[in-house]
Amino acid sequence: MSTAPAPAVTTAPRQPAVAPPPPHRTPTSAWVLLIVLATIWGTSFILMKKGLVVFSALELGATRVSVAALLLLPFALKHIGKVERSRFKWLVLSGVVGTLVPAFLFAYAETRLASGLAGVLNALTAVFTLVVGAALFGQKLTGLRVLGIGLGLVGTVVLMLLGGSGGDATPSGESNAWYGLYIVLATMGYGVSVNVIKHHLHGIPSVAVTGLLLLFIGGPALAYLLLGTQFLHKLATVPGAWTAFGYIALLATMSTAVAMVLFNKLIQSSTALFASSNTYLVPIMALGWGLLDGEQFNLWHLLGMAIILVSVAIIHRAK
Repeated sequence: MSTAPAPAVTTAPRQPAVAPPPPHRTPTSAWVLLIVLATIWGTSFILMKKGLVVFSALELGATRVSVAALLLLPFALKHIGKVERSRFKWLVLSGVVGTLVPAFLFAYAETRLASGLAGVLNALTAVFTLVVGAALFGQKLTGLRVLGIGLGLVGTVVLMLLGGSGGDATPSGESNAWYGLYIVLATMGYGVSVNVIKHHLHGIPSVAVTGLLLLFIGGPALAYLLLGTQFLHKLATVPGAWTAFGYIALLATMSTAVAMVLFNKLIQSSTALFASSNTYLVPIMALGWGLLDGEQFNLWHLLGMAIILVSVAIIHRAK
């Protein structure tokens, strides 16, 4: 009686262990870019304050948009034929709610609000980016993110009701504090714009996006500036007008054109989380410039700033 040979036992070859990816190391150049960006954006608020010495809030806002649009006009003309016409409506929407309207709202707020506090309230952009993303674009809201949103609103209330303007307001700041609502509205617009760019304008170079949206809103802004305001008359007759215009032109150049290019480079050389950490540094820079300019701040200001920055940290890190 023959016995069938036992089947050979085969052993699957052992798969080599896959080494975990090396931890991402942020290059020194990224840290330099981060600090430069925070300085540029943190300086924006004191530049607005200096421009308002001569020009009205409407004149400042229109000048800021007009100068930025003229500066990036070559980039807009270069790319306008490369972008689908169906995306133009999203460029217009982003330009209006994320650039044009906030330029006026921030300027009007700073007619009564300290520049340092304006810089702190600007950190609410991260809060409203999440709120708009959840409400209109299906972004996931977790418990921690809801906590971050709530803390951001609490910090805003502390600044507006208790912190006041930090300048020439009444002792508790009631008369000027409500001007912070204009910045809240502006950061809501930023939140809409960021989500529109992310979901509807992806794949377009950031220089092209900025140049084209400024092209669409720059024309009306320039027409209003030259035909509907006293801008030219003030330049010709008011002492210090050219100096004030220089501050606004520097604001438009650095905060819109240069900062946008640097931020895009920062994202490419590091991570989105690292790039977004400028949100924590900008308020500190803004407060620092305000202190150098003689603005007064109290413990309520610092408490409100701390609460807002903690809320931003929670939002950035919550899964």
